[in-house]
Amino acid sequence: MTRAARAFWFTEPGACAIRPVAVPEPGPDEVEVRTLFSGVSRGTETLVFRGGVPESQYELMRAPFQEGDFPAPVKYGYLNVGVVEQGPPELTGRTVFCLYPHQTRFVVPSGAVSAIPDAVPPGRAVLAGTVETAVNALWDAAPLVGDRVAVVGAGMVGCAVAALLARFPAVRVQLVDVEPARADVAAALGTGFATPGEADGDCDLVVHTSGTDAGLARSLELLAPEGEVIELSWYGDRPASVPLGGFFHSRRLAIRGSQVGMVSPARRSRRTFADRIALALELLANPVFDTLITGESPFADLPSVLPGLASGEIPALCHRIVYP
Repeated sequence: MTRAARAFWFTEPGACAIRPVAVPEPGPDEVEVRTLFSGVSRGTETLVFRGGVPESQYELMRAPFQEGDFPAPVKYGYLNVGVVEQGPPELTGRTVFCLYPHQTRFVVPSGAVSAIPDAVPPGRAVLAGTVETAVNALWDAAPLVGDRVAVVGAGMVGCAVAALLARFPAVRVQLVDVEPARADVAAALGTGFATPGEADGDCDLVVHTSGTDAGLARSLELLAPEGEVIELSWYGDRPASVPLGGFFHSRRLAIRGSQVGMVSPARRSRRTFADRIALALELLANPVFDTLITGESPFADLPSVLPGLASGEIPALCHRIVYP
């Protein structure tokens, strides 16, 4: 037996649409989820929208429940919050987070959903995947008490990293972005703010999330001797220029990649993917993360929202989608 649902698809580079899909009856180890909210991961999903995933990364970039193949048509997304309508007794009726695309209802294995703590509003829980990325990045970065840290790029991931760093004892955190209006976001998160030309240097650590060559170059310039850049940007099919002249060698600087597809080596032997997402959901009890949700639209409008996000016409950090 199957039921009808609706799903959002990237139909071809630069185009998208909502299509009907069939949802099967859940099996004994599965859950049926009715979606309440989903979130647009702006950087990655606008990259998919323009067809910018490089062929060499087609398999590595697959979302857990993706359908279709890059560049298109493809059903892609991974920030979904819903309520379990059928499943094991311990999950039925629970609000859960799942790495599922934008779809009105779906069936997945029970182990693919994470129960949302009572202290976390469902609408905020769409940020779980973003905060999970920030957790993994800080496991990689391993900041120390009293460190001087810059986060270059005040997008979704950069702001999530800054929000967590702001809770570290005696750490100086400065959010750096070309858009002066991000100063209000930084203030709400409890961090300092500067434009790239005004940023404080002598940093022990810089987390780079801007996805631009200029941001990476400035990140290196802000480091103290033997400092390190943690690179979280995803450049897709666009080559990135890395300035390895200047002080790079004389200051013994380092650039290290971090990505959420694997648990950080610093915790891999002791933490699972489930542990990491559970921690992210626990951290989302803090209402400061509401600052990252700057726009909201109904599901029916998503085909017009994605082009607006890609063009910058909609200047959201996290744009939340609401389901009927």
